[in-house]
Amino acid sequence: MQVAPFAAILVIMYFLLLRPQQKKQKLHGEMIAAVRRGDTVVTTGGLIGKVTKSTDATEVEVEIAPNVRVRLARAMITEVRAKGEPVKDVPASAKV
Repeated sequence: MQVAPFAAILVIMYFLLLRPQQKKQKLHGEMIAAVRRGDTVVTTGGLIGKVTKSTDATEVEVEIAPNVRVRLARAMITEVRAKGEPVKDVPASAKV
């Protein structure tokens, strides 16, 4: 009987603290994976820039001022403000 209140507190903590944090982390991961060229992003340091190139799965190149480009780890992106250009259509002959 003495364990029941402790177990109830753990269940309440899970639903009030841990579960929402896991959902937020999952959404952030999906947002980072969807960043592409032309998107306007905000970094954890507060810099606002436009993605010019997606170098690999962990980095992007961001232009923070005219002719000033920096490499940025995708995990350091906190927000995508504006979606950029649409993905280029692949010609039908190139599709296999």
